Amino acid sequence: MAGGIRVVGVYARELMEMGHSVRLVSPPPMALSLRQRFRSWRKGDGWPTDQSVLPSHLDGCGFDHHVLDVWRPVTDADVPDADVVIATWWETAEWVNALDARKGAKAYFIQGHEVFSFLPVERCRATYRFPLHKIVVSRWLKQIMEKEYGDSVIDLVPNSVDKNQFFAATRGKQETPTVGLLYSSASFKGLDTSIAALRAVRKKIPDLRIVCFGSEHPRRDSPIPEGAEFILSPPQDQIRDIYARCDVWITASTSEGFNLPAMEAMACRTPLVATRIGWPEEAVKTGWNGVLVEVEDVSGLADGVEWVLRQSEENWKILSSNAYASVCSSSWKASAAMFEEALKNACRRAARNEIGGNCVT
Repeated sequence: MAGGIRVVGVYARELMEMGHSVRLVSPPPMALSLRQRFRSWRKGDGWPTDQSVLPSHLDGCGFDHHVLDVWRPVTDADVPDADVVIATWWETAEWVNALDARKGAKAYFIQGHEVFSFLPVERCRATYRFPLHKIVVSRWLKQIMEKEYGDSVIDLVPNSVDKNQFFAATRGKQETPTVGLLYSSASFKGLDTSIAALRAVRKKIPDLRIVCFGSEHPRRDSPIPEGAEFILSPPQDQIRDIYARCDVWITASTSEGFNLPAMEAMACRTPLVATRIGWPEEAVKTGWNGVLVEVEDVSGLADGVEWVLRQSEENWKILSSNAYASVCSSSWKASAAMFEEALKNACRRAARNEIGGNCVT
C-alpha cells in the first residue's frame, strides 16, 4: 500500500486507457525468516503478518500482472519484447540494466533518492549512473540527478492527486485544535522530528489533538504522543475524512521524492507545515498555504504548527482555500500524458544509442 506503488498503478492504468499494452512484472514479497519474525516480536512490534496476504494498490485493477514464483531477480524470460521497459526502484534498475535490448528502451522511474543507511548505498548510487532514461517526480530529484550524477537529460513528471478520492467541503477550524501526520517508522520520514515538534506545541496549546494513520502498528521505539488517535490502515475512501478533520498537517521528511500524503492533505483543504524536501518545497509558500522550514528544524516546525492553529477563523479559511488551490489544477490525465511523452523520449534516445535497449516497433 505504499504511495510509490499507487503511482505505478495509476500510470499502468492510464497508459492502458491510452491504448498501450502494459505488463507489470514483480517478485512476490520476500518471506521473513523465523529469526526476523522473532526479533520483531521481542522488540514489541508484534509477530509480523505474512506479506503475501497484505493488500496492495495493484489489487483488483485488471492489470496484466506477472508475479514471479519466488523472490528473485527479473530476467529476460520474465519480460516480453517491448518498446520500453521501466525500472521503478534501485534494485529493479539493476535488473532492467541487465535485460536484453529487445525488451525495450530502458527507463528509470525515480520516486526517491534511495541512498539510505539500511540499503547497500554504493549499489544504489551506481544505478543512477546506468544508461537508463530518468523520469523523476520533483524538481528536487531532478537537481540531485544533475548535480550528483551528471545527467542533464531528464524528464520531470509531477505526481497528481485523485480528486474523486481526496476532496473536502469548505470548512472552518475544528473546535479543538487538531494536527495530523502520517505514522511511518522509516527514518527518512522524520517521525521523531514531527513528534518532538508536537510535544513543544502541546506545552503552549495543552488541548492539542493529534491524529495519525499508518500501515504499521506504532513501535515501542517510536511511540505516538500520549492521547494521540491512531488509525491502522484505514480504508482508502476514509483517508480524506482524516485529512479533513485536521487544522494543519505536518510532515518532517529528511528525504522525500514527492510526498503524496502532503498533496492529498492539501487537496482536502488542510494547510501544510513541512520540511524543505520533495514536492512541499515547490508547493508550500510560508504564510500563504502553510509553512516551509529547513530539514530537522524542530522549533521551526513547532512554530509553524502553532502559527497555523492560532490564526483567526477568517485567516485560517484563507490558508485552507490556498492549500486547495495549490493542487486543484493538477490531474493524473495530464501527468500521464507527460509520462507517455517521457517514454517516447526514452525510445528516441535508445534509437540514438544514448541509453540501453531498443524499440520493437
